[in-house]
Amino acid sequence: MYPYPMPAHHRDAAPAPRIPSTPPVPPTNAGWVVAAVIFFWPVAFAAANHSSRVFSLWSTGDYVAAQHASERAKALGKIALVVWAVLLVVMVVFYGAAIAMAISASSHTG
Repeated sequence: MYPYPMPAHHRDAAPAPRIPSTPPVPPTNAGWVVAAVIFFWPVAFAAANHSSRVFSLWSTGDYVAAQHASERAKALGKIALVVWAVLLVVMVVFYGAAIAMAISASSHTG
């Protein structure tokens, strides 16, 4: 490995102390923010706010807050998707009931 022998003081020296490494940057979950915009936009504002704060919190050393902001953006995106799904089911049930009532009313009059 070395073109010359390593000095004895380097071979016998104790290993250097390990410097604690910083955790990786949490994901911004921008995809969940987009889902919030598409499916239930009122939640998207909060999701975008949390998503945009992830890197700035991480770069200042507040790793716990950065992870929390990442998780919160993801949770808000999922909440938007669930709200959309519930509203879609309610709408389908409402239209189904309205169509059933219209068919029932037309069969009684004719």
